[in-house]
Amino acid sequence: MRGRVGIVLVILLLIASPPWLASYWVGLLTQMLIFALLAMSLDILLGYTGLPSLGHAGFFGVAAYAVAVLSTTYHAGFWTCVVSGILIGTLLSAILGLLVSHVRDVYFLMITLALGMVLWGLSYRWIPVTGGDNGISGIPRLDAHAGWPFAGPVAFYYLTLLVFAVCGVLLALLVSSPFGFTLKGIRENESRMKSLGFNTWLHCYISYVIAGACASVAGVVWAYYNGFVSPTYLDLTASSELFLMVTLGGPGTLVGPVLGAGAIVLLKNVISAYTQRWLLILGAVYIITMLAAPQGLWNYRRRV
Repeated sequence: MRGRVGIVLVILLLIASPPWLASYWVGLLTQMLIFALLAMSLDILLGYTGLPSLGHAGFFGVAAYAVAVLSTTYHAGFWTCVVSGILIGTLLSAILGLLVSHVRDVYFLMITLALGMVLWGLSYRWIPVTGGDNGISGIPRLDAHAGWPFAGPVAFYYLTLLVFAVCGVLLALLVSSPFGFTLKGIRENESRMKSLGFNTWLHCYISYVIAGACASVAGVVWAYYNGFVSPTYLDLTASSELFLMVTLGGPGTLVGPVLGAGAIVLLKNVISAYTQRWLLILGAVYIITMLAAPQGLWNYRRRV
């Protein structure tokens, strides 16, 4: 009961605070929401299905690149860019899911890592389309591209909060449905679920596609927020950081990845302003958390 009250208070704080905050902090909250959605999408695989992916940032980056290429090179309209970015990322996850859904454990980890590096290599070497290491800049502002009357960081924050809330509710309904309970059963004992007559491959495949679709939504929002896309959003560091967000906050809960994403984004942006060794501090925080709460911060709170 206390946990639910705390969540409600945090939501109310997120809704009421931005108009009174400086633009820097509004931007930081926006980043937290985008990466929280991305972390929740990975949690569908890692926390609920038991599939550790190290290439999940690829869908995020591909969707962002789709928006960047369509809006700058082809001057496509707003809804064309948004729908195309989500569809391309989802279609890519559907194709790659056919390759990875047959394997488990460390083999799944290594294959997703290899596929993620392939996507990063394409973004780095396909210079006529992706701009290579220079990336793609000049993505139009969302308000100008969509022709909406609102503008500024506060307006974009509330739009991001709306997208995050809608996706969060849909993911919560998913994990609390019979399909979600089946994913948990596969995570705990896949052979038992097979003996009960469940098509475990199909469930793993669908969860992979759903996770890729949610990551694509986050990538589309990030492209309009940042106005710039580069291969760094698809590399191993990005996927490892995302993996860290989920494990730090607590896999198997949608609230945990949100907490982990907020902590990582805050540490990166605040501590890096004071020291160049912020990665050392981030690593120390992660090690201490894993020693004190191996199941993540949110699971530790529930256990206490």
